Amino acid sequence: MREVCVIGVAMTRFGRYSEIWMEEFAREACEAAIHDSGVRREDIQVAYCSQSFQGRVAGQRILKDLGLTGIPVINVENACAGGGTSFHATWMAIAGGFYDVGIAIGVEKMTKGLIPPNPEDLEGLLGRTYPGRFAMMAQRHMYEYRTTREQLAKVSVKNHQNGSLNPYAHYRESLSLEAVLNSRMVAEPLTLLQCCPVTDGAAAAVLCSKDIAKKYHDQPIEIVASVVTSGIYQGVRKGDLSSESELSQRAAAKAYEMAGMGPEDIDVAEVHDCFSIAELLHYEELGFCRFGESGKLIEEGTTSLDGRIPINPSGGLLAKGHPMGATGIGQIVEIVWQLRGQAGKRQVKNPKVGLTHCVGGATPGIGQGACSVHILKK
Repeated sequence: MREVCVIGVAMTRFGRYSEIWMEEFAREACEAAIHDSGVRREDIQVAYCSQSFQGRVAGQRILKDLGLTGIPVINVENACAGGGTSFHATWMAIAGGFYDVGIAIGVEKMTKGLIPPNPEDLEGLLGRTYPGRFAMMAQRHMYEYRTTREQLAKVSVKNHQNGSLNPYAHYRESLSLEAVLNSRMVAEPLTLLQCCPVTDGAAAAVLCSKDIAKKYHDQPIEIVASVVTSGIYQGVRKGDLSSESELSQRAAAKAYEMAGMGPEDIDVAEVHDCFSIAELLHYEELGFCRFGESGKLIEEGTTSLDGRIPINPSGGLLAKGHPMGATGIGQIVEIVWQLRGQAGKRQVKNPKVGLTHCVGGATPGIGQGACSVHILKK
């Protein structure tokens, strides 16, 4: 296996692009990432494109007007973990020696309303959609660990504060604790401002083998771990609502082993905060605290920009937005900017190692879902 680096990243501002074709804003991200990398377009040998709702051969449609035709273009769908999966596949192609330079793309143009359940998801079709599922997990966490509504809401307050500093975020306004708690109830105890928005956007990353990285860029960021896992069948016990716990824990354990690191070595992280409770669950699953202590972590400011381990400095899904296929690459973009010292007003103090985590399609106990975890270092 060869060592692989990220040498170029870019993203569009996440938001609403109702009057713009998906291909247009995705090409914008690709072109900017290629420019950032220093490679010539003809140097790119392979592309992986993540999307969920953009139709056939989305990657080819995006790249044709950049002149990137004739190369292998592989389209990826893996729910919310799709962007992380396309990044992982690009890493594998280069680490395995098949190509020297590749581009990972993530793009989504979402529709208004809830993400529809899969056709075989009978509970989802009857109304147990994602807000309801995460609300039930929040209720369980509150029952087992005495997590409070205020602690849940503080996740959104923190991330919207970070998003207010991020010119690429969907929402760029800070929120008070009262505003979050008093916003419209969606699924008890989750209010509207504890749910990620429906968002459009694109992001891209250019990867190459480490031995040629300095040829193109003076700040290559090394990929020291890249992991994608899927769920295993556990059986659904009565009251078992920790749908992503095993999946994320296993992905994180593999990533730490691959990197030769532990959670104590991570300086900054982007995690999948589709709802406020999700971020708290992921603190625990990724090993940043013991189970039941995530409420204390947010309460004490440990995960704030100036805390011991800043989480979601970009604003996360709650403020930056969640265009499904683009989210995982958008997380990579943020971590690369943080490690380069290019994150502007939200810059974390001197980070050396960053982690991204994204999970999608998980349903309690039945072996669905995917999770990506990446660890990068400068």
